[in-house]
This record gives sequence, structure tokens and C-alpha cells, in this order.
Amino acid sequence: MTDTATRATRVVATPGGRSRHNGGGPRAGTIAAFLIPFFLPFVLFYLVPIAYAIWQSFLVVRRTGGQYGTSYTTFGGFEQYVQVFQNTEFWNSIGRIGLFGIVQVPVMLFIALIIALLLDTPLLKLKAFFRIAAFMPYAVPGVIAAIMWSFLYSPQLSPLVDLLKAIGLQPDFLGPGAVLWSAANVSTWLWTGYNMLIMFSALQAIPQELYEAAKLDGASNWAIAWRIKVPIIAPSIILTTVFSIIGTLQLYAEPAVLRQISSNISSTFTPNMLAYAVASGNNYQQAAAISVVIAVITFVLSFGFMRLTSKRAGL
Repeated sequence: MTDTATRATRVVATPGGRSRHNGGGPRAGTIAAFLIPFFLPFVLFYLVPIAYAIWQSFLVVRRTGGQYGTSYTTFGGFEQYVQVFQNTEFWNSIGRIGLFGIVQVPVMLFIALIIALLLDTPLLKLKAFFRIAAFMPYAVPGVIAAIMWSFLYSPQLSPLVDLLKAIGLQPDFLGPGAVLWSAANVSTWLWTGYNMLIMFSALQAIPQELYEAAKLDGASNWAIAWRIKVPIIAPSIILTTVFSIIGTLQLYAEPAVLRQISSNISSTFTPNMLAYAVASGNNYQQAAAISVVIAVITFVLSFGFMRLTSKRAGL
């Protein structure tokens, strides 16, 4: 049988008169072979830990025979969650991180937007250099960045503190009223370049014809930036804001490192630090409950913000 005839035998007429190819389509086994390398680690290292944390949050440790009796773990319902919501330290950390996010996130994203717009303007020279320079802090691990900045904040070691004192200022970057913003400064330095790159990539996708048409209508570079570029990249700004909300509620490395040189940062300074401190005391069930509450708050805030801004932007 010829090759043409062989291919013809693989075509089977369907009841509707159309032909269906029997031998050339992808098989279920082939599709599964490609999907398993992703789904298996996803289930084992993402879904299973989440499910285990949720299950742990419903357990409590009881003791028989008083404080020094034998301990056992049993189902306690929402008892751990009740304790979390009654924990003053938890709400203090939530309020602290809420204040952090309200100030730090808009400032960081505004700086990232300005840098992205400057890099996109045709008037700027050495764009590749400035783009790499702006993005480079993101390549530094958060812990290393916090250690670097802790030297600049330390009154005994910092050349920055010495310089400010030389001009008559008395900075206290680690004081009770400033330490939160010192941590915010580290986060801003770290993540501005990352957010800038997302916005800059969106700007690069805008057709140049729009700018040419705007210039023919007499629009200035300022008007083009704020009336054309910014509205078009609104989805990217929303995306970076959602990422920033999630990252704010996960804040841990910066205050944890600064805590080594400042007594004004406690072990319960942020929600994540509180969960770690509780787990360090072998109360894994309550730490799991704290983690679940943080995850729910993160989901509600990020998803709610995304829905709200998407409706207003008409996305």
C-alpha cells in the first residue's frame, strides 16, 4: 500500500460528514508525561503543605494530670483561631504591617513608575546602563541587603550617620519611631527595580504610532507620559500593586535582620515573625492558625484590590 493510501486509511468519516484523524493527534499518555513533572512537585510541595497547615490549625495539645502530665494532640475545632483573634500581639503586628504597606507600597511603585517612564523616553542616554543599575538591587538577596543597610543604620559603624551628624543632624534610624521606616527603605531599595522592569516591559509594548499621532496633535512629552503611557500600562501597575500587597504581608527578612542591632524590633514585629516565634515555642498548631489567617487576609486584600481596580479601569 502506498504512503498516500496509508494516510487515507487513518481518516474516518464522522456522523456529521466531517473527517477525523485517528493516528496523528496527541495521546492522553503523552500529555500526562508532560504534565506530571509539573503537577507532582506542585501537589507535594505546595498543596500538601497547605492542607497539612490547615489541618494542624484545627488541632490542640491537651495534658492529662496537670501541667506536667502526659500531652496528647486532639481535634479542637476553631480554638486556635479564637486564640489568634484574641492575641493582642497579632493585631499589633497586623496594624504595624498595614501602616507599612499604606506608606511603602505607593512610594515604591511611584518611584518605579517614574524610573520606567524615564527609561522609556527618547531623551535619555545610556538607557541600558541605567536599566541595569535600577534593577541590580533586586539581584541582592533580602537578607544580604538588610545586613548592608544595618551597617548604614548603626550609629557606631555608619558613615552616613557620621555625615549627617557633621552637618548638625542627629539621626536615629533604629529608634522606636523610625525603625519601621528603616525596614521600609530596605524593601523599597530591593523591590523598586523589579516593579520598574514590569512597567518598563509594558511600555515597550506600546505602538510607537500612538506617540507620533500625539505629537502631531501637539502633545508634550509630559502629556504623552501621563495621558497615554500610564493609562495603557494600568494593568501592569495593578499587577505590581497586587504583588506588593502580598509581599508586604510576608515581610520577615528585613525586620528580622535589623532586630539584631535594634531593641525596638520585637519577635512579634510582623505577622510572619509572630508565627515563627510561636512555632519556635513548639506551639505548631497555633503557628499554623496564624499562617492560615495571614494567608486569608493576603488573599482578601490582593483579590479585592484587583477586582476593584480592574472594574474601575474597565479591564
